[in-house]
Amino acid sequence: MKWPFRLLCSLGSICSVVCSSQTPLVTTDYPDFSFSEEWQVLEATWGADPLEALGGFRSLEYDDQATFRSSLASNGTVRWSTTSARLSESETGLAIAELSVSFPQADWNALKLVYGWAALQWQGWARGRINFPSAKTLALRVEHIMELWIDGEQYFGGDFYGYGRSALTLHLLPGEHRIDLRLVRDVRAMGGVGEPKLDLLLKLGESSGWLSPVLADETDEYSGILISDLVGDKNGPLASPYASATLRNDASHDIYIQGVEATHNQCEAELLDSPLKLIPGQTRPVGLKIACVPPAVEFGPIMLTFSYSVEGISEVQFLTIFGLPRERGLYEPQKLTYLHPSGIVSYAVIRPPSPHSQCKERNASLPILLQLHGAGLEADSRQVRHSLDEVPDLCAWVLFPTGVTPWSGDDWHTWGFADVEAAIAAIPEWIEQVGWSGPGVDTDRWLVSGHSNGGQGTWYALTHRPDKIIAAAPVSGYSSIQNYVPYTFWRTTDPGKDAVIQISLNSYRHELLLENAKGITILQQHGSEDDNVPPYHSRLLSELLEQAGVATEYHEMPGKPHWWDGVMTTKPLKNFYHRILDAPLKSYTLAQNNDFVVVSTGQGDMSPKNGVSILSTTTPGQLAKIHVIFDPHTKECSLSSSNVVALQLSENFNDCNAIRIDGQQLSESFSISTKGLLLLKEENVWQIVHNSQLPVRQASQQGGMNAVLKSKGPFFITYLSHPAKKIALQISRNVCQYFAADTVITDDYNQSLGARTSNLITVAVGSDLTGILDGADFPIKVFHDHLEILDQEVHSYGSHRGLAAAFVRPLPNGRLDLVLWGVDEESLAIAARLAPLMTGTGQPDFVVADRSMLWKGLEGTLALGFFDDSWNVSRNSCFS
Repeated sequence: MKWPFRLLCSLGSICSVVCSSQTPLVTTDYPDFSFSEEWQVLEATWGADPLEALGGFRSLEYDDQATFRSSLASNGTVRWSTTSARLSESETGLAIAELSVSFPQADWNALKLVYGWAALQWQGWARGRINFPSAKTLALRVEHIMELWIDGEQYFGGDFYGYGRSALTLHLLPGEHRIDLRLVRDVRAMGGVGEPKLDLLLKLGESSGWLSPVLADETDEYSGILISDLVGDKNGPLASPYASATLRNDASHDIYIQGVEATHNQCEAELLDSPLKLIPGQTRPVGLKIACVPPAVEFGPIMLTFSYSVEGISEVQFLTIFGLPRERGLYEPQKLTYLHPSGIVSYAVIRPPSPHSQCKERNASLPILLQLHGAGLEADSRQVRHSLDEVPDLCAWVLFPTGVTPWSGDDWHTWGFADVEAAIAAIPEWIEQVGWSGPGVDTDRWLVSGHSNGGQGTWYALTHRPDKIIAAAPVSGYSSIQNYVPYTFWRTTDPGKDAVIQISLNSYRHELLLENAKGITILQQHGSEDDNVPPYHSRLLSELLEQAGVATEYHEMPGKPHWWDGVMTTKPLKNFYHRILDAPLKSYTLAQNNDFVVVSTGQGDMSPKNGVSILSTTTPGQLAKIHVIFDPHTKECSLSSSNVVALQLSENFNDCNAIRIDGQQLSESFSISTKGLLLLKEENVWQIVHNSQLPVRQASQQGGMNAVLKSKGPFFITYLSHPAKKIALQISRNVCQYFAADTVITDDYNQSLGARTSNLITVAVGSDLTGILDGADFPIKVFHDHLEILDQEVHSYGSHRGLAAAFVRPLPNGRLDLVLWGVDEESLAIAARLAPLMTGTGQPDFVVADRSMLWKGLEGTLALGFFDDSWNVSRNSCFS
């Protein structure tokens, strides 16, 4: 890395940062540490790790005569093999190893012919060495790797997508150190075309041993700060005052960031929160505000100097990093920063309405054209920000959200879609910040479109936010995560357990939710030769839309692949954008929408459809439906429900002279306020209630363990004993890596409870939970060596094969506590794997497992299921 400063430090001394100038200094500093060239490899079948039944790869020694059972390989066995890494060194001090691993023992063509893409998934292990001539503090990045062991110590999470956001800090003694890498070849991330090989990348760099910056782009020394663009020219304001720097504690003691100063006489900066504590090895995105006197870049990049203290050292330390905001014309696509609901600083690219647009002296406020990017792309990349250049004069605000990460956090669902809505809410702030005098924005009217994973995100928006969507154009998107790469090669399990996992993924099942799209104009587009997302997905959804009574326009582009230049501005799409955005605003009435169905997954992530919100379900996970018929002559509203306990009707239902639900006539004295009418079903009788009478589980608490991602502040991770601290750090690193999320790590549970908006993650071993869950009216009881779940009967689980549990429990103010518990440290590591990390895994409200889960996967669970909206165990849970 080319740093714009010099780090002057020696082992055991105080390390400081000296800024020599605002011009980056180029240094040549080749590393004296290295990876081994030879790596020992052992392949395995897809799913849970079968080697865990043998004590794990870490317990096996290389033996070229040993054989291991495999359902993928010829003759049903595999052997050890070796491969050579491509080693290189960079002048910026990195030791780099690149490995390409394949599995030649498998006949992939024959497997693919029968099972399709799902057959091209496999896993394995690779063992190599890291060599150090002297004691050093090092930062290790492992791209496309989820699990690794160094000298027998496990690190779970890794950096599967290659984000490079949260490296491992290593304090190692001189000599040779063994590193074992778990290889996971996933089709969704790595493709289903060509040879199913796995490419791995390891980067090892020396650290200052203190507070270290994380660069978003190793080739750009100015990428250490997330900052808005300058609007207009160098004399213009920043599009937003929010900025962020990701910092890592490479010291052996806690670090406290006290403050920040910006370039003298040029800019001012302040932390959004201080002091900020980072325990050793922790990475945190540090949010701040910046204000500059124009021209902000007249004298070069903006310089930020962070002051911090290290526990046990009295001297104040300093870290300086640089950022360079780019100049964008007022009407150009430009980077806008804002606060994600979790409190981190995120960004989107915004393109204001053009002064040349012919908007017919229309309403003062224009709708938003949401453009959702595909997997692995930054919203600020050229491919995304310029994808609509051929339609420069649309009567809309064009917004390219990022979803926080290149994979949009969780495929444009809980975490990623919260970012979309935060970006929309930031547009009025941009208007005020830059002094915009053009058309206003209507933040409640969206034309949503997207490509590939963004096309899937379009289906999500269409089915989950139907009252916001005026039209949708999903392009080359897959129909659902389960349909894209079927779970064929997952280990066979009890159908009852599998049903719980599939229920947990209902929010991804767009095929089941299409009735929510009725009344919304849809255009679908797909390349006929798409080998990434086959056109079958769009064809299927087109057919299902027709069956659901939804009109859709479908265009399959002859000979076109997955992506081509102009894919988002084809003639059909251009005409569609203009037809929708040039049309006059329509007012909504029940008379116009007199027969419709509202479908909900019951996971707290659905907004109203035509003013109807399903708030609570009888059976969690099972789809809930309301069928509404409005008689324009009698003005009677007739509703029929399925799996619904509570619902809300908006003020639109003031048009009803009478409301009948499930054959029951509501009292004629009802009145609907601007907040709507709340209905609750008790003992098969519907009644009008107040908010305080609704079921206690709120929408922010619904949705399985993934609901913890709805946090309205940084996650508070509490470790209740020293053995749990390592797992707390691992979870912090993982949520930073995969969600860019911020965490506060503490051993004080009362401090966590005092965070009035944040969700909690509590990490515990053995009897740690004593005094925390005691006396709580909650169906899971944890003891030092066993666990009980109170259902119609008591389900008790002992610790003879280890015992681990992960479950959510309610906190005041609609918050959640995700509890991760193990009877011992080894079992706690199993529970930690269940914390939300990647999409498509399906986490219900609670899971209890023993060590056999490591090789049996889902079949190794002892109990899993859901809590109903009164926090009782649901009847569709599963117990072994």
